[in-house]
Amino acid sequence: MKHYLGIDIGTFESKGVITDGEGRIVATAAKPHKMIVPQPGWAEHRPREDWWDDFTCISRKLINDSGLEPTAIRAVGCSAIGPCMLPVDADGEPLSNAVLYGVDNRAAREIVELTDTIGEEMLLDQCGNALTTQSVGPKILWLKRHLPDIYRRAHKILTSTSFLVHRLTGAYVIDHYTAANFSPLYVLSKFGWSAQLTNDIIDIDRLPEVKWTTEIAGHVTERAAEQTGLAPGTPVITGTVDAAVEAVSVGVLDNGDMMLMYGSTIFIITLTEKRVRDKRLWYAPWLFENQHASMSGLATSGTLTHWFRDQMARDLDADTAFARLTEEAEMSPRGANGLVVLPYFSGERTPIHDSDAKGCVFGLNLTHTRADLFRAVLEGIAFGTNHIFETYDEVGHSPERVLAVGGGTKNGVWSQATSDISGQAQIVCSQSIGASYGDAFLAALAVGDVRRGDIRTWNPIASRIDPNPSDIYRKQYSVFRELYERTSDLMKGL
Repeated sequence: MKHYLGIDIGTFESKGVITDGEGRIVATAAKPHKMIVPQPGWAEHRPREDWWDDFTCISRKLINDSGLEPTAIRAVGCSAIGPCMLPVDADGEPLSNAVLYGVDNRAAREIVELTDTIGEEMLLDQCGNALTTQSVGPKILWLKRHLPDIYRRAHKILTSTSFLVHRLTGAYVIDHYTAANFSPLYVLSKFGWSAQLTNDIIDIDRLPEVKWTTEIAGHVTERAAEQTGLAPGTPVITGTVDAAVEAVSVGVLDNGDMMLMYGSTIFIITLTEKRVRDKRLWYAPWLFENQHASMSGLATSGTLTHWFRDQMARDLDADTAFARLTEEAEMSPRGANGLVVLPYFSGERTPIHDSDAKGCVFGLNLTHTRADLFRAVLEGIAFGTNHIFETYDEVGHSPERVLAVGGGTKNGVWSQATSDISGQAQIVCSQSIGASYGDAFLAALAVGDVRRGDIRTWNPIASRIDPNPSDIYRKQYSVFRELYERTSDLMKGL
């Protein structure tokens, strides 16, 4: 039988699968790693240790556990967090830690300056996006200004998936969906790099070649084969950002389909018939030609639950802490006995795009317990998610179907609160392993062994989360929205 390998590098964990031609999982593997926070507002990974070492370890384990010969793997798909900013030398070796996606807000000054120079309307017209902490262009400019020696030595600026594909094949590539996040360097009318908006950031020949996600980027080299256990010559697709592959994995195919990803951050992708032009949302060409994607996301979600566990639940065993905390949260009523949390612990992305926003726990009294606090954290994330839903309503693109994926779907308090607060039903598919499963499917698609619609056979619908609205949530959501408006100036003062 034909088999496909998919590996995804997440913020805190890497996962991999081997599937057969009908989508059955033959082997799975995972490996944790840390997100580095050198100072408030920064977020980094170590590319060799957190990305490539994870990939090689997982690849070898998958092949070993499956009992397959390496030649049984028809194609490889990989994805990773993104968009990231990583300078590499002429050999493709990292020159620094990788600067992560929108959770890293070190380039706030560069965002303002580039926006003032180019103009917000011009950016929306030409790039499809306002400049935010999600944009890679300002981060490259930050590198140029603050680490000029590394900038000068940089042969290429890669993102996370680009780095993995280069290690596997020697090719420097990036897909259109990811490249669109390199504003203001990616111009929609050209479907590629352009210096027409600014020549102050970097020469565009120092950026990877832009391809469509399922184009074959290259083939596994002899050196990569020795490290990964894969067979030399195995096709490797260009790949993309993890969130986009998560969407594929649960059958986001048609206009009006929305993916709600419960991960280290909440990330949302909606497919639309035409480009959505709004500075609060992100835009990119979808993974396939003639489709459009409108994206949004919170800055902290799973990262906030990790912080809570590490700081407020040190008495619990790390392996079972989340299950215990969720059991405790279930004992707290909806509304967490009057607590409201602003989950802006790393600033916030959509829709407020405020890198100075701060986390807040509002309404504390001496009767509150850890259970109330954890429930309030989960509900605060759900309030932030609802703020995004309202933004889509305002631009006329409310979802027709919401397909939920990620570890948070297993947390009944979190997922139910999200439906209760938003009024949106959520569909959950049989396989919730996420991006690595989608990677395997895209690999099969790239070599012509499946069609796009086959993902619905690979991963059928398993359950549905229906909303149960509450007056308590309506009242607290109003407090949530007003709390930020009343305190945003104070947040900047801190």
